Amino acid sequence: MGRGDGRGRVVSPDGADDSGTRILHVDMDAFYAAVEVMHDPSLAGLPLIIGAPDGRSVVSSASYEARRYGVRAAMPVAQAVRLCPSARIVPPHFERYQAVSRQVMGVFESITPLVEPLSVDEAFLDVRGVRRLWGSPGEIARLVRARVESEVGITCSVGVAATKHVAKMASTLCKPDGMLIIPESQTIEFLSPRSVRAMWGVGPKAADALEARGIRTIGDIREAPQDMLDRAVGPALGARIAALSRGVDHRAVDTDRVEKSIGHEETFDVDITDRETLHAELLRLADRVAARLRKAGWECASVAIKVRFDDFTTLSRSQTLPEPTSVGQRMGEAAQALFETIGRRDPVRLIGVRAEKLRPAGGAAFALWDDDEHWRKVEGALDDARARFGSATITRARHLGRGEGRGAPKHPKSHGLE
Repeated sequence: MGRGDGRGRVVSPDGADDSGTRILHVDMDAFYAAVEVMHDPSLAGLPLIIGAPDGRSVVSSASYEARRYGVRAAMPVAQAVRLCPSARIVPPHFERYQAVSRQVMGVFESITPLVEPLSVDEAFLDVRGVRRLWGSPGEIARLVRARVESEVGITCSVGVAATKHVAKMASTLCKPDGMLIIPESQTIEFLSPRSVRAMWGVGPKAADALEARGIRTIGDIREAPQDMLDRAVGPALGARIAALSRGVDHRAVDTDRVEKSIGHEETFDVDITDRETLHAELLRLADRVAARLRKAGWECASVAIKVRFDDFTTLSRSQTLPEPTSVGQRMGEAAQALFETIGRRDPVRLIGVRAEKLRPAGGAAFALWDDDEHWRKVEGALDDARARFGSATITRARHLGRGEGRGAPKHPKSHGLE
């Protein structure tokens, strides 16, 4: 969910110059909220908070009406309700969002084969090769917006530019329901006054480091000595933002791009201090992630955890595995080991497990023995049982009865992360 609330929106007039452009970044407007309104039109125009109706859960998304009160993704629902008391809380329906996402991506792919999905609600399109079919990039952007609205029933915003970086920045500025075209010749003029925080890939910590040195705009980055940038954000990011500040971005639209990671996280009803309970929850979440990997035909080469304490301090740790895997036991053991590297023993509010560096299953070199063979068979049998009897009926014995007097949730609020 973007942080913009629609104020300060910038759009291009009809017939705007689109010379030198070829990349579209298409982003759905308040996607989760928009899908909920499609399902229940009585919600239209209301401030909506997408999240579990419980003060300890977090906001998954919010309508623009709610964002204008300061509601943001990952904010505790209790805080969001204090900011916007009139908001309607709607529980998330992730399967519904995935179904609508497939419709949207189908529209994109009917216009150009060069589509790179970034998430369920945004994608890059390279339209160089389809101009004879559909017209100029600006005309194609208008076509995309019209077809998404007429065929799917939601609105989107489109940035049109010569590079992916500028197209993504442009789509953010024209939200909601807008289009902004940046002709190639005006790239530097467009970039110069923008905040360093608007750059794709510059997070809050990097932005703080740049601003501490008086580098506040993209124009300032372009004028700064390279060694100053390197000291502020490191040589790799320093070199990248220096190039982007000059409009240099050679990244192509990658049609082979796959989901970078799959994860689940859980906010507890009561903060947990018991280490055994937390270890068990990490294993349970790892099992869920592994099941999704197997269903999609992927393995992960890295496992990461996320831990949020009662004071909302959030820490993450990751580890590269000796061999890629889709075995929940192996991933759970890695997650538990990562958890033990965190020195804090404060009460835990949220915990999560994520599989990263995904790759097609079965691609590893042949080994003389398989350390995971036993667990692979066990978890394969569990997959078969869940397919027959339902996922709610099958679990590890150690998870049975948890939540009774241990601080773990009786009805956990888990969030599937896409």
